[in-house]
Amino acid sequence: MPAPSLLPLALSLDTIETWALTWLPILFMGLIVVLIGMTMRYMPRTKPQEIKPQSSDSIGWAEVAGVDEAKAELREVVDFMRDSKRFKRLGAKVPKGILLHGPPGTGKTLLAKAVAHESNAKFFAQSASSFVEMFAGLGAARIRRLFRVARKQAPAIIFIDELDAVGATRGKDISGEKDQTLNQLLVEMDGFSSADNIVVVAASNLLDKLDPALLRPGRFDRQIFVAPPDLPGRHDILRVHSRDKPLGGVDLEMVARQTSGLAGADLANICNEAAIFAGRALRDVVLMQDFENALERVVAGMQSRRVINDHEKRVIAYHEAGHALCSELLTSVERVHKISIVPRGRALGYTLNLPEEDRYLKDKDELIDHMVVLLAGRVAEHVVFGAITTGASDDLKRVYELSRAMIAEYGMGTALMSRRLPPDDYSVSDATRRLVDDEQQHLTDMAWRRALEVILAHRPLLDALATTLLQQEVLLRADIERVVAEAGSPEGNGKPSAEAGEARKPVLPPVSAEVDTDSVAAVLPSAAPVPPPHPSGRGDSPR
Repeated sequence: MPAPSLLPLALSLDTIETWALTWLPILFMGLIVVLIGMTMRYMPRTKPQEIKPQSSDSIGWAEVAGVDEAKAELREVVDFMRDSKRFKRLGAKVPKGILLHGPPGTGKTLLAKAVAHESNAKFFAQSASSFVEMFAGLGAARIRRLFRVARKQAPAIIFIDELDAVGATRGKDISGEKDQTLNQLLVEMDGFSSADNIVVVAASNLLDKLDPALLRPGRFDRQIFVAPPDLPGRHDILRVHSRDKPLGGVDLEMVARQTSGLAGADLANICNEAAIFAGRALRDVVLMQDFENALERVVAGMQSRRVINDHEKRVIAYHEAGHALCSELLTSVERVHKISIVPRGRALGYTLNLPEEDRYLKDKDELIDHMVVLLAGRVAEHVVFGAITTGASDDLKRVYELSRAMIAEYGMGTALMSRRLPPDDYSVSDATRRLVDDEQQHLTDMAWRRALEVILAHRPLLDALATTLLQQEVLLRADIERVVAEAGSPEGNGKPSAEAGEARKPVLPPVSAEVDTDSVAAVLPSAAPVPPPHPSGRGDSPR
């Protein structure tokens, strides 16, 4: 029997043990709940996205220029939404979905806003990437909510930008979230009728990546290609974006000729940059020089202040002079508008060629001439200095891409004239791939030898261009014509020619694969032996 003095202690220990066995599990579970709650407070959460129509009041057909064909197609949708009864009496149905596809910056979003404004419809704009979240099912829920809100506020235009973010071919998403979102979009487009007065407009740069179910009739059954603007279109775009800017003697048609290949967004950026240049100069009007500077900045990049030593500057001058020389002498190449050895962006110098007209087709000889111009810079370096530098890496990349396209896409080889080889087709045999490589190297060698012939035959003009470029750093078209006139006639007789500045270019014989490289080697300077005909630069070319 325990002593009386130890009895309270034993009872106390029993009470504590009983209490611990009863309440500690409950306290432990409560602590876990508190920790989970505190963790949930700091976890990322997705709030329901507010869906409301955006304003499109200031954007009508007058603000959209350079895409007349697309505007004509979309005017039908505007007419239907304004007077749907007229079309319904004839049994016509408005397209449920309109897909605008084309290169970036051509005005696809602007067209959708103009349609909403002209048809007096609510404009709901969503990016396709906003439908995909970290939690499964949110994308499909957002699609349902978007269409539910649009139905309540009809007539409405639903615009989905970058549709390929959720509209890519199904089965490639491991999580399945994109597939669920796409399935819900397909269901919603099947679920509304023409009586709902809703039109879905989508934009994408990758039409070939979209799921075929999106493109069938009844969904995005009207597909409109929004192409980069032609010369009149660029002129109209420049007028639209410069009408709120005070211009002083600016020839917008000349600017349009100088911007071939640029999209509407690029032209808008040029107009804005020109106004910024005028503001920096503390002028009240925008001058033609401001547009020239803006074009140079958009195309070539921002001027760099890096210091270049005299030898490297001389190498750059001869490199750019080589490009300019072949551009002037080859009939199918665009005329040189400007040569510069002032560093801009990543480039140490550049030669700006501007086409005299918009061209949509080029033959094999024209593409080879373009390769000749690209390789002429490196050829000039080797002829003059007996060595080659790393400055031609971008030229070699473009030569590789162009020669590859000529063989694999355009069928301009000798053994593969009737075949097009998709770049991602891995079923092509190794023998065919080797044949493509050989054909590609053959074209590159041909262009290299031709550039060598032209530069050796017109070495005085090359020296004159490089010397003047070193003195002035920038040569415009008038300067180039003056140098050509002073250096002599195109035949290289050393005598000044009064007609050199007037004649566009001499006609050279067509490129021939049968070139006597030994005779070319005989006229090379002793310090510059003929290199093996591999100008593609295997160290620089992305093979």
